[in-house]
Amino acid sequence: MEVSADPPVPPAVARDGVWLGCIACEESFAPFSEIRYVCDSCGGLLEVRYVDRPSFDEFDGRGVWRYGASLPLEKSVTIDEGATPLYRVPDLADDVGVETLRIKHEGMNPTGSFKDRGMTVGVGVARELGVSRLACASTGNTSAALAAYGSRAEMETLVLLPTGKVAAGKVAQASLHGARILEVDGNFDDCLDLVQALADRGEAYLLNSVNPFRLEGQKTIGFEIVERFLEDYGTVPDRIVLPVGNAGNTAALYKAFRELVGAGALSPTDVPKLTGVQAEGSAPLVEAIERGADEVRRWDDVETRATAIRIGYPVNAPKALPGIRETGGTAVAVTDAAITAAQRDLAGAGIGVEPASAASLAGLRTLRDEGVVSADERVVCLTTGHLLKDPDAAAEAGTDPEPVPAALDGVLAHLETEP
Repeated sequence: MEVSADPPVPPAVARDGVWLGCIACEESFAPFSEIRYVCDSCGGLLEVRYVDRPSFDEFDGRGVWRYGASLPLEKSVTIDEGATPLYRVPDLADDVGVETLRIKHEGMNPTGSFKDRGMTVGVGVARELGVSRLACASTGNTSAALAAYGSRAEMETLVLLPTGKVAAGKVAQASLHGARILEVDGNFDDCLDLVQALADRGEAYLLNSVNPFRLEGQKTIGFEIVERFLEDYGTVPDRIVLPVGNAGNTAALYKAFRELVGAGALSPTDVPKLTGVQAEGSAPLVEAIERGADEVRRWDDVETRATAIRIGYPVNAPKALPGIRETGGTAVAVTDAAITAAQRDLAGAGIGVEPASAASLAGLRTLRDEGVVSADERVVCLTTGHLLKDPDAAAEAGTDPEPVPAALDGVLAHLETEP
């Protein structure tokens, strides 16, 4: 497969080399003249585009803002996000049966998930636009990140969560950072419908991933992976496997690769295959890939223990589906049991992740067993959130405590029994 660069620069609308382009009709808009999330002409998704496409030798520093020359504004509201580990896991690579396996652990960001990358840019743009209230719908991680960055920027933050469907650790984060939390009697997609309606009425600035500026921070995951692989191996990974909820990371990585192709930093034929993984109980994007469809069908009833990807209508599917297909990737659904097994496997390598993160490894195992992934591939699995995001799930997947008496003899006697 061959991935092409972004469309050419439109006249008159760019500000400081940045503009917004519609992915459906190619209408162009100035980036900061007014608040917009979708195209005025056709309602299509927007993406941020640039006159210049810097290459790696023009970047400087560390973390998300190392790539500031490829972002829409100067370094703004930051908590030192990005620069997350790309772990070597040779035993897991041998067990799965691939040449190289690395784990990009986004749970090592400040609030424990990849969402911090999007919020450092998105909240900065909100401040540029002069808005007074930030808002999001969330399965947990978005609310935690928005609350932290909103607090850092001294801006009011509103989060809508589906009642009883968000891990306690994530709700606690949003609460402690001072967000106003509204628990909605519905699922995530209902929350997103509501927060979009609030944004349309001008009640808040929407910072879900339908906001094109959010994905700009998340594309730096792709920059970091490619740059590190070039340093370590002199080449790029063959495949990146990642969990899919709203499909923002899939869209963001695809955009990162297109920008690198445009800068001449990456060959059009060397772009890694984007491979999405969803839970079987919440797999509308996988269904679209299997049907060969250009649109996803909304799943009204979704269920999985991987709460971060319990989403029935991924809003970034129009960006993600071309990204998967044009890179030669695929998408696969896995069981909750497979996700739990992968969570344990990663923990055995010293990498603690929440269930949704482990979907990437579970998906890789499935695709390797099916022969879709070959033994000679160099693979990166993206893990999106820290295990402490969902401590109850971690405890359920782990070993049980063993009661012992407060006496050395009793402890020694207990250790002689089978665990």
